[in-house]
Amino acid sequence: MSTTAPRPKTSTRLTDRRQVQLQGIALLLGIVLLMWVVEAINWADSYRLDNDGIYPRSVGHLWGIFTAPFIHANFAPHLLDNTIPLVFMGFIIALSGAVRLAKVTLIVILVGGIGTWLVAPAHTVTIGASGVVFGYATYLFTRGFFDRSVLELLTGLLVGVIWGGALVASVVPHAGVSWQGHVCGAIGGVVAAVVLRRERPPARQSRKGTAQPAGVLSK
Repeated sequence: MSTTAPRPKTSTRLTDRRQVQLQGIALLLGIVLLMWVVEAINWADSYRLDNDGIYPRSVGHLWGIFTAPFIHANFAPHLLDNTIPLVFMGFIIALSGAVRLAKVTLIVILVGGIGTWLVAPAHTVTIGASGVVFGYATYLFTRGFFDRSVLELLTGLLVGVIWGGALVASVVPHAGVSWQGHVCGAIGGVVAAVVLRRERPPARQSRKGTAQPAGVLSK
């Protein structure tokens, strides 16, 4: 008679983790695909979608906060230059799962978009995913501090080494470049790191009922 043995718990945890990671990567690919499809539609429509970005302090165009990150002025260099770092940094975030990637992206879009809406120069329209790229970068830079994770700190350092120079250069004012969108997106990334920080486990209780820090033995 044949029998089946239960799967080891370690194997189950690894399988579940891999599934979470695959879901995160799938969401990232969906975001990138959406940007390229929207740009194809924009190109076919003589770039009229460029008018659906963020109009500073225009209440009637508040919805542009959500559409602007998916609209670009052209395939290259605008969309291509945003896609490469977005995929690189988004992939790292996606390894924590689709839910985490979705939350980080939404917070960055909201905070960065509202900030841009408030401070960008009048009579301008802001479009492009560069604010999201900056948000992903600062999220990765800072989450290690809030989570107190050495691995995450090293990950943030790696991102800084690879992309730090280009990101800092993009904050310097250039004609036709919304440095306000970059800075506000970066602020959104820090906000995401704070909001989504891991909760530390509560202090252990001693035998007498007094709280003891984790790892400290009462005498």
